[in-house]
Amino acid sequence: MNRPILEANGLGISFGGLRAVEDLSFAAERNRITAIIGPNGAGKSTLFNLISGALRPRTGTVIFDGQTCTGAAPHHMQALGLGRSFQITSLFPELTVVENLRLAAQLLEPVGRWFLPARASRVASDRVDSLLDQFGLAPKASELAGTLSHGDQRRLEIAMSIAAEPKLLLLDEPTQGMSHGDTADTAELIKELGKKISVLLIEHDIDLVMTISDHVIVMAQGRKLAEGTPASVRADPAVQAAYFGHA
Repeated sequence: MNRPILEANGLGISFGGLRAVEDLSFAAERNRITAIIGPNGAGKSTLFNLISGALRPRTGTVIFDGQTCTGAAPHHMQALGLGRSFQITSLFPELTVVENLRLAAQLLEPVGRWFLPARASRVASDRVDSLLDQFGLAPKASELAGTLSHGDQRRLEIAMSIAAEPKLLLLDEPTQGMSHGDTADTAELIKELGKKISVLLIEHDIDLVMTISDHVIVMAQGRKLAEGTPASVRADPAVQAAYFGHA
């Protein structure tokens, strides 16, 4: 199928007199990493909220995997195959790593098996085992999520976001607050994820974006300023002036 996994057409929303997103259109291709960059207040997280159903756009449409789903509720978008991580880490701190993953993977089980004992949920359990290995969390499987380092918490959240095997993963600032080493490890992890599922990424680390992304969209003041390959976006004079601070 050649159609993009996600199409946003003329999206717009205002809060009072503030136009947070205005007439924004773009497409995210399948099994590619599409990055959205821009200054603080550019409307990036608001755009994620419009796509995921947390906000309903006043104008425009969202087409996900060929279906028009503008303003659909977040749980409906998840059922269609949308996964999301948030800028602020969202975990169950009093539960172990395994228990957090187990809850996220439960959606893989038929509805009639959701409330059976954990030992009866073989599909979810197998998925948890796979994620522990993939994300390097196996040695910390029995630790409480709240006691993990910041880098491990962010990795756990990404693992939870893909536990139900989404078609498209929205990552909002996945390396925020990470050390240089954790950032490099997470970049490699995202790059590997992009080979198997589609990724839409908001990230402030420009070097990371330019290294792992297939396509880059630049936002400024709620509008799309430019888009293209990492190299073409970095060379764009308007982007240099608005984002990098020089012409």
